[in-house]
Amino acid sequence: MRKSVFTGGAATAAALALVLGGCSSGGTTTEPESTDQSGDAGAVEATEGELTVWVDETREAAVTAAAEQFTETTGTKVNLVLKNFDEIRADFTAQVPTGKGPDITVGAHDWLGELTANGVVAPIELGDKAGEFEDASISAFTFDGSLYGLPYAIENIALIRNVALAPEAPATWEDAMAAADAAGTKYKFLVQMNGEEGDPYTFYPLQSSFGSTVFKQNDDGSFTNELNLATGGDEFAQFLADNGPKGTDVFNQDRTYDIVVDAFAKGESPFLIGGPWMLDSFGDVELSVDPVPSAGGEAAAPFAGVQGFYLSAQSKNPLIATDFMVNYLSTEEAQLAMYEAGGRPPALKAAAEVAAEDPITAGFIAAGADAQPMPSIPEMAAVWTPWGRTEAQIIAGSVDPAEAWAKMITDIQAEIG
Repeated sequence: MRKSVFTGGAATAAALALVLGGCSSGGTTTEPESTDQSGDAGAVEATEGELTVWVDETREAAVTAAAEQFTETTGTKVNLVLKNFDEIRADFTAQVPTGKGPDITVGAHDWLGELTANGVVAPIELGDKAGEFEDASISAFTFDGSLYGLPYAIENIALIRNVALAPEAPATWEDAMAAADAAGTKYKFLVQMNGEEGDPYTFYPLQSSFGSTVFKQNDDGSFTNELNLATGGDEFAQFLADNGPKGTDVFNQDRTYDIVVDAFAKGESPFLIGGPWMLDSFGDVELSVDPVPSAGGEAAAPFAGVQGFYLSAQSKNPLIATDFMVNYLSTEEAQLAMYEAGGRPPALKAAAEVAAEDPITAGFIAAGADAQPMPSIPEMAAVWTPWGRTEAQIIAGSVDPAEAWAKMITDIQAEIG
């Protein structure tokens, strides 16, 4: 049976504690308040001596515990506003310029390009504490040399393996195909697609193993706006065509998320590329989580998605808000509490070591060792649609692989300008 997400007693939300000294604010001493503002888009204006924090349902309990400790120590009231995660980015972008947004909001790192372009977030300073976080998480929230978010979780996809059908982790695509042949299942290898829209996010580890990445990177890991899709692109495109319905039929645009998850749960394939959000669907299937096997000879690097907390550019109390983020939301206890709630490995190294006591979590961490932060630069918005549709066309066998890939690059470059 698959071991559940680690739930050590030391990592409960109630055990959140102060690591670094907080700044006194002279605010009120009331307990944090959680307010459901879903009907009014969370339009709460922070008052002097108070903080307003937007949280989603998953993170609410963990942030509440940190806020209670913060209020007890500093005397500053924290108003928690419960938000639908899918609505936060648009609401934050709309409300911050009016002064009615929060001081702090939970969010994803790939919002950064849009948020900085709209001037709604402010940099934060971690100082030496930055070294306590996974490098990828700091890089993900960095733009033009400044850090704009306090990371708390990292997620990436990996190879989810049915141990009964494939006892050993495959290192290469050829290994995976050989194991699938031996298993004799209905599907050799499951990768979800979304019909004609494709799914370049899920295919990305296979693509990057050919050396084909989206944008070139600077020495510090930040992204330029120069495309790198041509590097290894022809080889990857041919790989997609060879494994489409007109080839091995390993990939098929009709295999949607629900279909591949159901097939894997029924034991119809030894392998599935997927994320931790799928695990509850697999019941008592004995699982192992491993790095995605290389198809192109290089490491299969998935995208890393990092979640964290942003500071509003219009916060009335930026020093107090920074204190809460840096000294209370970055403790080992706080990061483990958010891990327990969401099942994503913590960004804080010390917390990640504890979380890795769970072998499934350890597998996702290992699979993400070479992960690349999903580019958060504004140019990324021009990439997704032509990228996914081109992959779907190549897999379907309706276009010449190399010609379609070259046209895709030309179209994206024209859109970027």
